[in-house]
Amino acid sequence: MPKNRSPKRPPNRLGRPPKDLAGDVEERILDAAQRVFLKRGFQSASIDEIAELAPASKPTIYAHFAGKEALFAAVVARVMNGLANFDGYEAKGRTLQDKLIRLGTEIAEKTIEDLVGVTRAIIAEADRLPELSRQLHDASRDRAANAVSQVFNDAAHMLPEAPKGPFSTKRSAATAQIFMDLILLPMLMRSLMGHDTKALRKELSSFIPERVSFFLAACEADPGR
Repeated sequence: MPKNRSPKRPPNRLGRPPKDLAGDVEERILDAAQRVFLKRGFQSASIDEIAELAPASKPTIYAHFAGKEALFAAVVARVMNGLANFDGYEAKGRTLQDKLIRLGTEIAEKTIEDLVGVTRAIIAEADRLPELSRQLHDASRDRAANAVSQVFNDAAHMLPEAPKGPFSTKRSAATAQIFMDLILLPMLMRSLMGHDTKALRKELSSFIPERVSFFLAACEADPGR
């Protein structure tokens, strides 16, 4: 007599996930999409791969997002929302130089950690999706620059008379943007060009103080002071 055999299990399907994977389906889709977009880029990414990784069926994905471009935009929006928010940040240090070194290091570390992959993916699509590229650039730059500007304003209030030049209330925002460009652009460009991120982080302990010293010396030489 033939032995009793257990019935074969049906192959795993990509439709509704089991209960232990249910969770928030939209978050799962975005998690999977972000991993695929960062690994393959927008053009080479496929909805099939995202659906398998989520897991979620393609109809489920299209029920939440109109298409691959909308899904890519949602991933970028989520990255922007998750960027380090320095609102209310209180830089520690006895001097303005100490505070800028501390804040500049934190900004650079967060940029290297959070932005390199998605920035690389967006640059590849900048001609076709220019608005996304601008939004990410502005969001990341402005959030950190506001914290730098606040450090300038706090330092200015400690002066016995109204400050003039780059740290004045009128110019502090523009000065903060210059500071951001000075410390972030070199590190971001090197990261985008494939430099090892761990090696770049190790350089920050010498790179940031050098840039801050140069920045403050330039501010001292500003003719508007």
